Amino acid sequence: MATVTRLFDTHTEALKAVADLEAAGVSHDKISIVSNNSDNWHSGEKGGSNGPLGDRNGDGENDVADGAGKGAATGGLLGAGAGVLAGLGMLAIPGLGPVVAAGWLASTAVGAAVGAVAGGATGGLLGALKEAGHSDEEANVYSEGVRRGGTLVSIKAAGDEKDRLEAILNGQRGYDATTRGEAYRQSGWSRFDAEAQPYSTDQIAEERARYR
Repeated sequence: MATVTRLFDTHTEALKAVADLEAAGVSHDKISIVSNNSDNWHSGEKGGSNGPLGDRNGDGENDVADGAGKGAATGGLLGAGAGVLAGLGMLAIPGLGPVVAAGWLASTAVGAAVGAVAGGATGGLLGALKEAGHSDEEANVYSEGVRRGGTLVSIKAAGDEKDRLEAILNGQRGYDATTRGEAYRQSGWSRFDAEAQPYSTDQIAEERARYR
């Protein structure tokens, strides 16, 4: 089982990619999303005493997933599947600041962070990406991408699915670690630093504009 990951500059592009994956028959338990939430695109408010994250109207449903599942234009998202999005929740991951995440990679990242505190191992998202099979270089680029405002979509894929799934992600402007790593290194970057300050909303806006 291989791991296919792409970095998206905006959460909207990433959510469209998730929709395309689910429409192509990819099981939602194989898909994971980790998104920078410094601009509070996903509020995490609860619509009642027991309402889920993102339930702004108090109907007991995650509004991002609910609207997407009905094909509504929710935050610029059209017709996405709700399988993965229904599990979106807010996390704090070292070096990234606030993120919205769902799926197996998010669970691994939380576990890796705990393990790092206990035993000195590589923690957080960086450790989770390595555990998923990414090289040290790839894990550093993808972690830095989230710090700079991006969104990761990762899929567990059988060997014969890899090319097809990469094409789906690339179709929504997903970037691989090689392409984006080259761009980061041009400005003197070398590796992800979990101790660095998270990017501000203004810095993220500048970063996104740079790649447009």
